[in-house]
Amino acid sequence: MAFTIGVDIGTSGTKSLLIDPDGNILAEASASYGVSMPKPMWTEQDPEDWWNAVVKTVRAVVKQSKVSKADVKCIGLSGQMHGSVFLDKNDKVLRPALLWNDQRTAKECEEITTLAGGRSELIRMVANPALTGFTAPKILWLRNNEPKKYEKLRRVLLPKDDVRRRLTGEYATDVSDASGMLLLDVRNRCWSTELLGKLQLDPSLLGTVYESEEVTGTLTTEAAEKLGLTTDCKVVGGAGDCAAGAIGNGIVQKGIMTASLGTSGVMFVHSDQPQIDSQGRLHTFCHAVNGKWHMMGVTLSAAGSLQWFVENVCKELSTRRGTDAYQTVGSEALAVPVGSEGLLFAPYLAGERTPHADPNARGCFVGLTTKHERGHMARAVMEGVAMSLRESMEIIKDLGVPIREMRVSGGGAKSALWRQIFADVMDQAACTINAEQGPAFGVALLASVGIGQYSNIEEACKATIQVVNKTQPKKPAVKQYDKLFPIYQSLYGNLKGVFAEIAKL
Repeated sequence: MAFTIGVDIGTSGTKSLLIDPDGNILAEASASYGVSMPKPMWTEQDPEDWWNAVVKTVRAVVKQSKVSKADVKCIGLSGQMHGSVFLDKNDKVLRPALLWNDQRTAKECEEITTLAGGRSELIRMVANPALTGFTAPKILWLRNNEPKKYEKLRRVLLPKDDVRRRLTGEYATDVSDASGMLLLDVRNRCWSTELLGKLQLDPSLLGTVYESEEVTGTLTTEAAEKLGLTTDCKVVGGAGDCAAGAIGNGIVQKGIMTASLGTSGVMFVHSDQPQIDSQGRLHTFCHAVNGKWHMMGVTLSAAGSLQWFVENVCKELSTRRGTDAYQTVGSEALAVPVGSEGLLFAPYLAGERTPHADPNARGCFVGLTTKHERGHMARAVMEGVAMSLRESMEIIKDLGVPIREMRVSGGGAKSALWRQIFADVMDQAACTINAEQGPAFGVALLASVGIGQYSNIEEACKATIQVVNKTQPKKPAVKQYDKLFPIYQSLYGNLKGVFAEIAKL
């Protein structure tokens, strides 16, 4: 029998799981690590933390499953998108990796747009505008701010692809993750030599681009020994976490959208053709489905907003022994009426991406009164994240993309209250599926396709993924949120100038 492993290198930790040929999860393990914030709005991680977590969790799932190491035939890799691993000629990491929610590159985004010949020309070349989270601005930031390190630069890899390098010795990526570097010709699924030339970046900095189910290499002797596997184990292209999560939720045909409530929030819809938002509000990336694309809107701080509230604002609950802080806060929020009695929350704790693309945006509560308590604030956070993601859904609908089903996933979707809020804010049933592991499960399925257990990922998803629950919207709540939504939308426009002034302090 042939078993496969899916590995998801996330922002707060790494999860690995092992599945059998029928897609049943036999074992899973996770390992956490921290994020460094050397300055406000800067986020970095040490790639060594990812590698150590991968080794620990892969060894754990092999041991737990009691599967023979010789029967583990392939590994699929998923990872946080956009992060930059800068390597020298000896594969030594030159500095900590800049992450997807790092906001230091506003000037470099302007530089890229200018060098490309303007925003519309940039979108023509790579389907997307320059955003601070993307990888290309990070490369230019290194060139502009740490020139001595840039002189030593020989490779730029994404987080999961640096793990791939250590597994196989290969410099490679997949089309979905590469799309978020702002250096890929998304329409043609290859590096944009035109933009690379305009930015004066050597194409040799980048790895070979593969489709997500293609085999990119096999484990080296050293890697196999560390992981407790064999050198017969293959590694497929895998996917960026958003596309991998979509695969893990069965978003492999048009009409189905996923709302992911991880650290960041994502509205993700499948597309058979590259549909590009000329205004650049949504991302158009290659999908992990061979020859397909997707559109995506992103809220940079989704479940991350609730994590901030519970662990920072409600610190006394987080540190109290015998208390589940999230359960306590959730119970209090459940007792609060729809709309939090006039309290709104803008989830711009890490700047914002869709639809505003503003690194200066700041999170805020608006409408606080002496009536409001902790439960009001917790519910307002949940509602604010949902309304932020509704902005992405409205753009998707405006572009004529059909949505007949919405599937919710991620840590935040485990909350029955948050699922209900989502269904009410979107006026769409919030569906959950039988597999809750998202990206790790998605790339495990891609690995199964890579070794021929399924003919394609559509077949794999059809065989393994089913909707198991639907949270239906409640009409009175839908009406209330429809009244609140335009008020929420007005917050950014009214506060944009204030955000810019705060950023100067």
